[in-house]
Amino acid sequence: MKITLTLLTSEELKQQWKQAFTEHDIFRPDEYYDKCLAENAAGVRETIIAYADDQVAGVCHLKYESDYPPFQEQGIPEVNDLNVFPVFQRQGIGNRILEEFESIVSRKGKRIGIGVGLFKDYGKAQRIYCRRGYIPDGNGIVYKNQPVVPGEMVRVDDDLNLFFIKEL
Repeated sequence: MKITLTLLTSEELKQQWKQAFTEHDIFRPDEYYDKCLAENAAGVRETIIAYADDQVAGVCHLKYESDYPPFQEQGIPEVNDLNVFPVFQRQGIGNRILEEFESIVSRKGKRIGIGVGLFKDYGKAQRIYCRRGYIPDGNGIVYKNQPVVPGEMVRVDDDLNLFFIKEL
């Protein structure tokens, strides 16, 4: 299988990405796709579309200004919303995307960050990040980017995360 990575630079690529997400039952509002394309053009985000034999296999973003306050304060770029479709998983695509973002960030900085959900659906992602040398940032779990206080009740969903940092 030939794996290629392409940066999101056009309306055509955005439509390919949107169509692939639709086919794999991943919902994002139209505004999200538009925002990502605009942020790529502005240089505040880089979106990689991964192809396996010319089929969209996954998509991921690098946000130069994270929404997570500790990363914002320290100027740590964040890998965000890594998606590799199930049929393409365990073929090195996620690693290739992460390698590319780590390479990009290492030209300008020394650290890169990533957040991951805490329930079983994120188990594969949790393992790949640890194997690649990402370690918890030491701030504990957060819900919607806000610290979870001991004794507080939070919903276990995609907004419950633990953030990791990798020294480059």
